[in-house]
Amino acid sequence: MNTVMECKHLWKTYEPHLVAVKDVSFRINEGEIKLIFGPSGSGKSTFLRCMAMLTIPDKGDVFLRDECLTKPEVDLNRARARIGFVFQHIYLFRHLSALGNVELALRRVLKLSKEESRERALRALREVKMEEWAHHYPAQLSGGQQQRVGIARALARNPDIILLDEPTSALDPELTGEVIDTLRDLAKKGTTMLIVSHEMPFAREIADEMIFYDEGAIVETGPPEQFFTSPQSERAQKFMTRLIKKTKREQDV
Repeated sequence: MNTVMECKHLWKTYEPHLVAVKDVSFRINEGEIKLIFGPSGSGKSTFLRCMAMLTIPDKGDVFLRDECLTKPEVDLNRARARIGFVFQHIYLFRHLSALGNVELALRRVLKLSKEESRERALRALREVKMEEWAHHYPAQLSGGQQQRVGIARALARNPDIILLDEPTSALDPELTGEVIDTLRDLAKKGTTMLIVSHEMPFAREIADEMIFYDEGAIVETGPPEQFFTSPQSERAQKFMTRLIKKTKREQDV
């Protein structure tokens, strides 16, 4: 299997006592879906941002395919264009339509023509079932629809991998379903994805591997069934117990 993205001995420290990424090594292969979960404040989002080189790590290396992104001479703008990133908070330009939001990076970053940008943007919106909303503005869209536009924006660049930082955390349960359905569709198409999420039923269904992350480090990795039936570490056992109870309460409401 071809490795799409990898990091080796990655570190990111914000102050002496706040180490968000602590000597983390990680790899994701073509077509894999890996899901990171763990307590709030454990450094998951920082790790994801370091992988995308949106946050520059203090030490260690990040590779996209065979290219080391942490070398000083690397063109980071060009490299980042190959990585789709979907943020936890929905960052759409309010003055642009859904189509305009997706087109913008294609024209400004990839330097595509107006015609090609329009064609690729519409194709991406079609993939997330938002084509009929292409000319609506963010204020006219639900939170779930806005996040699907965010996913389309990442898809339109034909990235090597898509990183998603808790893409449903800002949504209510009804709207969460829209986004989860979109990610299921992408999974069926073999899209390589690294996702930070606590949506456990979704994780159990589509993740090839789950990664329990705590205190800036990967504590345990394994297939979903391992975490749902017999987590190996005490920290993962306690966290999964709380998370499964919380999920059940939400489903019972």
